[in-house]
Amino acid sequence: MQKVYYLKTCDTCKRILNTLDLPASFELQEIKEQQISVKQLEEMYALSGSYEALFSKRAKLYKERDLKNENLTEEDYKNFILEHYTFLKRPVIINNDTIFIGNSKKVVEAAKENIHRK
Repeated sequence: MQKVYYLKTCDTCKRILNTLDLPASFELQEIKEQQISVKQLEEMYALSGSYEALFSKRAKLYKERDLKNENLTEEDYKNFILEHYTFLKRPVIINNDTIFIGNSKKVVEAAKENIHRK
């Protein structure tokens, strides 16, 4: 599977998508318009090994709900991501059996190398 989960209103996601120069084989899923399914999230979990790794602690709702003072479990992270798209750390790039989560320079460069490897 070659897929990117992103948010079209996010300037960082747009910038990253432009720099990745994705082949036509990649499917893009805008997570606000097309909500992440349980199956999709479980596929991401299988590749990442953690719902917490997929969870954005920068989300406005994370701060508003004061979740940093909660003792969250993997199940909590999963449920929050399914509840609201902003809890997914973006973008999530899947290239076959490799997943890249988030927008750090290191992650984006690794994704770019992986995608364009000959």
